[in-house]
Amino acid sequence: MSVTVKASLGTTKYYTEVIAGENRIITDEPLDKGGQNKGFNPFEILATSLASCTAATLRMYIDRKEWIVENIHVEVELENFPLTKLAVFKRNIRFEGANLSEDQHKRLNAIADACPVHKMLTNEIEIQTKFS
Repeated sequence: MSVTVKASLGTTKYYTEVIAGENRIITDEPLDKGGQNKGFNPFEILATSLASCTAATLRMYIDRKEWIVENIHVEVELENFPLTKLAVFKRNIRFEGANLSEDQHKRLNAIADACPVHKMLTNEIEIQTKFS
């Protein structure tokens, strides 16, 4: 799977328009970092990717199994430790309107780990940069 995202930043500090296909979001930095806090910061976007992919992956599986789960709530906390080059994602998943057994919970834990973004973040990552 390949995606292309384009980010454009003008002279307004850190206010960035990001486009993917026909969709658009705004990213920014918080006030204490010199931004205007008008959008998600880059770390929030990264955590959002894991949270939303996890929720969608779980929903696909739950629907296929025809289990009754009204809402899936995924909270991701991202802590970055640049000095040790460690990033820690803490993911908390909660099901609302569900009566799931222990075996179902174990299976859903494995399914959450099978989310494509989770797999990508736990694999080797290479970033290739060029200037044009």
